[in-house]
Amino acid sequence: MLLQLRKLKVDKRFQPLSEDEGDEFYPNGIFEFNITKLLVFIKANPHTFQAEEVSVEFVRTFPSSNLNESTIQVANIAEPIVLAEIAPDRYNVIDGNHRLEKAYRDGASKILAYKVRAEQHVAFLTSVTAYESYIEYWNSKIR
Repeated sequence: MLLQLRKLKVDKRFQPLSEDEGDEFYPNGIFEFNITKLLVFIKANPHTFQAEEVSVEFVRTFPSSNLNESTIQVANIAEPIVLAEIAPDRYNVIDGNHRLEKAYRDGASKILAYKVRAEQHVAFLTSVTAYESYIEYWNSKIR
């Protein structure tokens, strides 16, 4: 399969979205995402984001020892997880690790997921530095 390589361009006008009280964030090094606002965007654009089944074993890479056990127990595995494209055609879970762990423990082989391409999720980075660094990181993966 030939990957379609997509170079990203820095938008010098990029401004992080406002951080509201109660917003949930997903930190990944300097790349921190506003999950609350990303989920609102996904739900407001059902024509763009359709949940698809993904393999629990394939996407489960987060150590369960870092997860809150009581949250795993009450996790709603019917709610799709969010996979962000972190390198060309490579996705990581940025929302739903507790649901994913519950699905795994329940013996589910598949779970629903929204796949969010890099061009879509960069808008939800929480700082200009993270945004510019992410674009540099992404572009280094396609050279």
